[in-house]
Amino acid sequence: MQITTPTLTGLRRWVRWALRHGLIRFTTKRGAKAGELSARLILERALIEDPYAAYEALRAKGRLVRSGAVLLAHDHDVCTEILRSQDFGVVGPNSVAPPGTEKLVRFAGPGPVGPIEPPALLVVNPPDHTRMRKLVTRAFTVKAVTRLRGRTEEIATELLDAMAAKPGPVDLMEDYASLLPATVIAEMMGAPVEMRRQFLEWGAQAALSLDFGLPYREFVESERGLQALEDWMRGHFAEIRRNPGQNILSDLVRAHDEAGALDDDELASIAVLLLAAGFETTVNLIGNAVALLTAHRDQLTLLQSGQAQWSTAVDEALRMESPVQRTARLALRDTEVAGIPVPAGQVVITVLAAANRDPRVFADPARFDVTRANAGDHLAFSSGIHYCLGAGLARMEAEVGLQKLFERFPDLELAGRPRLRPTRTLRGFDAMPVRLTPARVEQPA
Repeated sequence: MQITTPTLTGLRRWVRWALRHGLIRFTTKRGAKAGELSARLILERALIEDPYAAYEALRAKGRLVRSGAVLLAHDHDVCTEILRSQDFGVVGPNSVAPPGTEKLVRFAGPGPVGPIEPPALLVVNPPDHTRMRKLVTRAFTVKAVTRLRGRTEEIATELLDAMAAKPGPVDLMEDYASLLPATVIAEMMGAPVEMRRQFLEWGAQAALSLDFGLPYREFVESERGLQALEDWMRGHFAEIRRNPGQNILSDLVRAHDEAGALDDDELASIAVLLLAAGFETTVNLIGNAVALLTAHRDQLTLLQSGQAQWSTAVDEALRMESPVQRTARLALRDTEVAGIPVPAGQVVITVLAAANRDPRVFADPARFDVTRANAGDHLAFSSGIHYCLGAGLARMEAEVGLQKLFERFPDLELAGRPRLRPTRTLRGFDAMPVRLTPARVEQPA
């Protein structure tokens, strides 16, 4: 019987899911039934919404905690050591495939370009990582980000004007927290700003791919979003070649066409990653910070009165509610971490959110404090050679976005329960109803 192309495509997708997620999901479910806390953190909604007590319970078990086939690190110094060590590399999608499945891996083939599909910067090691990162670093230097601040303030004002014109409660995530960074990165890259909501939709689907153990339905959704984003980006390259501009995307196309510094897949991968990653972290950061500030009005008062700095508040929000909760590393050779042997091929999960609440580094770590002197010591942007390329941009956008928001609407408050995103690697909200001008009725004397 001849297999038709759609059936073959679907079969290959199913095999990719089985190798990358299905087997992990099976073992995770079994671990959760046995009461394994790390497995419950992946599957149980209550622990996804509030994982911090579970993180502390795992920290109490040791410096590296075995969970099925992986080790988990929760302490700040251990996570830092792993992230900076040359003995560890990043984890690609096939790193989790069981031994002896090489033929299945080849049959399944690569999925659409995305954040965890080679040659993405997130999953390649030097020298390829070094070569590709150099091509985009200059777009995110301190000088480049400083030049963008004025334009970011203008975009924030425009979005706040549009929100103020809406009747009743508004969705802060949909109308402000998402559109601010999406507009900035679209303009930076020379992408059409009118497509920013479409980029956000594709980005939300693509973000699912960062989690391991996805249900098949969510895996299909993530690949569809990634494929749509890749198809659009490859088509957009033709427009750039006709009308190049002074932007990072035009620079990347020139690096491909004229210098041969990138191949086709590398060009598409970097472009897709920059566009999606250019707003994902900041969307979550702004939403998380607003939730924290509205829940801690005393801390907001310190900022509004000038007794605390917005830059410190951004770092404290990154520490308290890390937009990226965890990242994985693969031992490239037999090594040792915190005096514990780690064999080559071992996957280690560095739980950044737990490291950011390490009581040996941050006093009273569960307290939100916008005057915290060492708030910037967090690992929310990772560390080492894979430190987030856009960290400076994200910080600036969040600082501008939060300051403008609370200057315009100093009494902003939640108008309902915010809805958390379903992702486990990324932590943030996909809906947050707020009242911009809550009534304050003065009682007669």
